Amino acid sequence: IGRIMSRNTLEEALYSWGEEVESNVIEVHIHHLRKKLGSSLIRTVRGAGYTIDRLT
Repeated sequence: IGRIMSRNTLEEALYSWGEEVESNVIEVHIHHLRKKLGSSLIRTVRGAGYTIDRLT
């Protein structure tokens, strides 16, 4: 929570076998997570990655 995760970090964590992933696979995963968890929980930090905000 509160830590910015870069797109590359997420790719390495999700696809550790070293294969190249499709260009929008992370965005698709984020989209599905936002649908399940609520759109305000995961925030895009432009040029840096994604972060999870605290629930208020």
